[in-house]
Amino acid sequence: MSQALEGIAGMISDERPRVWRYSISAGPIRSKFLLHLRDEQKIMGTKCPTCGRVYVPARSTCLKCFENMEEWIEVGDEGILTAYTIANAKSPVAGADSVFGFGIIKLDGADTGLTHRLGEVDPEKLRIGVRMKAVFNDELKGDIRDIKHFEPV
Repeated sequence: MSQALEGIAGMISDERPRVWRYSISAGPIRSKFLLHLRDEQKIMGTKCPTCGRVYVPARSTCLKCFENMEEWIEVGDEGILTAYTIANAKSPVAGADSVFGFGIIKLDGADTGLTHRLGEVDPEKLRIGVRMKAVFNDELKGDIRDIKHFEPV
């Protein structure tokens, strides 16, 4: 036994570890954002009463002014691609069977970008500044994946 491990034998246990179950909540603001996606297929943001910034996804506090935001604003389902990356590997987590991408889309009427999966894109033709449009899934469940992906307009 190495000197680094001396004296720790008493710390090793044969007991089965406890498994804790956690429940994660989107909270009241994100829940309302997700319900608008599911029930109305609308993308909503919250607007700061002081500086006027519109945040998508919606949040409760302005990052610039630290003001509470209670005004809800519908933004467009189209916007400008501001950043992206292409993955050349399959990803069951991302729901992709082949090449896929993720991008940050600044939606019309929003001041912040929404990160989401890109679909129906040719990686060779994709560029910053391309207009993108949200494509909704047929079956809506109340989570961010209700937007299937964004694709070029």
